[in-house]
Amino acid sequence: MVTASTSRGSAPDPAKRIRLVIWILLGVIVVAGGAWYAMLTLNKPAPAPAPPAGAGPAGTEQLVRTDSHRLTTPAVERAQLVEFLDFECEACRSIHPFVEELKQEFGDRITFVNRYFPLSSHPNSGTAALAVEGAAQQGKFEAMSAKMFETQDQWHGKRESQGPLFRTFAEELGLDLAAFDATVAADATKERIRADMADGTALGVTSTPTFFLNGEKLTLTTKQDFRQKLAAAVK
Repeated sequence: MVTASTSRGSAPDPAKRIRLVIWILLGVIVVAGGAWYAMLTLNKPAPAPAPPAGAGPAGTEQLVRTDSHRLTTPAVERAQLVEFLDFECEACRSIHPFVEELKQEFGDRITFVNRYFPLSSHPNSGTAALAVEGAAQQGKFEAMSAKMFETQDQWHGKRESQGPLFRTFAEELGLDLAAFDATVAADATKERIRADMADGTALGVTSTPTFFLNGEKLTLTTKQDFRQKLAAAVK
C-alpha cells in the first residue's frame, strides 16, 4: 500500500509539467486572440440596416437614408447627387469649391446629399467625421464641413488626434460645446458614421470622393463633364 509519506516524497512527473505549460500557453493564445478579434469588430463599419418592406431595391435605400445630410431641398426634385466623402481627402477638398458651384447652379432641381466615408489611410478622417456630425446636430453641417476643408493643410496626415483642434472649430462656429462634446463621444454618433461607411462599401465605394447621380456611380474626367451630366439629368 502506498503511504501518505511516500506520496509526498514522489518527484513531480515531468510529462505532467510539460502538459500543464502547454495548456497555459494555449489559454493565453485564446484570450489574446479573442481580444484582438473584439478590437477588429469594433473598428469595422456596422452592417447596413436592412431596407424596410416595400422600400425598393437595396441599392436605392443605401444611397440615401432618412438621416442623410441633404444640402438642398428643391421644390420639385429632378435628380439626386450623392457624394461619399472624407474630410482628410485632398481630392475631396480640391473638388469641394466646384461642387459648391454646382449646388448653386442646380440646387433648385437636384438634391445634393453628403455621406461619410472616412478612409483608414487617413489617421484623423474618422475624428473629423465625428466633429462634423457633432456640428450637424446643431445645424452646422455645411459650416463645419467647409471649415475642415479650409484648414486641411493644418492637420492632414498628422498621427496624433486632432480632436482638440476640431473642438476649437466648434467654438469658432458658436456651438454649444457641452452638447458638441456629448455628441462626438456618443456611441450613436459612431454608429451613424459606420452605417454610412457600410452603405458605401455595399455600393462599391473604395475611394473618395465618389458620386452617384440618380443611383449611377459616376466616372468623371473633367469639370465640364460633371456639369454636363447634371444638366442632362434635369432636362
